[in-house]
Amino acid sequence: MLNLDTEMETLDELSGYDLRIIQPRHGYRFSVDPLLLADFAGVRQGERCADLGTGCGVIALLLARMAEGASVTAVEFQQVMAGIAHRNVRLNGLAERVDVVEEDIVSLKAHFPVDSFDLVVSNPPYRRPGTGKVSPRRGRDEARHETSATLSDFLAAAKYLVKPSGRICLIYHTCRLAELMAQAAVQKLAPLRLRMVHGNTRMDARMFMIELAKGRTGELKVEPPLFVRGEEGGYSEEKLKIYKLQRKDAEPQSRKD
Repeated sequence: MLNLDTEMETLDELSGYDLRIIQPRHGYRFSVDPLLLADFAGVRQGERCADLGTGCGVIALLLARMAEGASVTAVEFQQVMAGIAHRNVRLNGLAERVDVVEEDIVSLKAHFPVDSFDLVVSNPPYRRPGTGKVSPRRGRDEARHETSATLSDFLAAAKYLVKPSGRICLIYHTCRLAELMAQAAVQKLAPLRLRMVHGNTRMDARMFMIELAKGRTGELKVEPPLFVRGEEGGYSEEKLKIYKLQRKDAEPQSRKD
């Protein structure tokens, strides 16, 4: 039974994946980034996955839907968001394959042995403390700004958790691409794939997706850019494909129940 506080929460649908997602009405709300990252990561059947900073759990739920044999551990340190993620897991009938852990990523070594996961994904906060605008909406700043964990901490946690044969996939803001590359080199994580995300063909890239690996080397492959919108202003064919929708509004649809 769905128990929704309609004054404080919304229920949104990702119909292409048969998912219903509870989100804070006035706090941090996901956009296209989780779907792009889940598609880029390419989860495989039977893989054990970790999502660092899961928020409402959307990436973890997407990975579970994309590979029916995969299991996902979703890590979130905000108590309110971890609670919503728990509810979303139960709401979508995925409690047997998606586990929510309320913990800061800097403390994960106490919870998991090294090399525990085949795939680690994350959409880390991309603003440093004291930069950018401060949101009046509770929860948004924690999701957008580094608080207890930095980019280096996210990479260190991902390196600890992933197997040498596994993959680390992140989506991040382009203003910190050079820093991420430098941090990856310090932590001996090899960049294998890079893809830039543009609003349209006339806009600079605002985000990038990257695959890193530990214990492996290889040449960096820069993939073709991903455009969210097409030449005529509507959603691009690739975005519609990722959303598993036809040419129509591809944004999550809010429900009132």
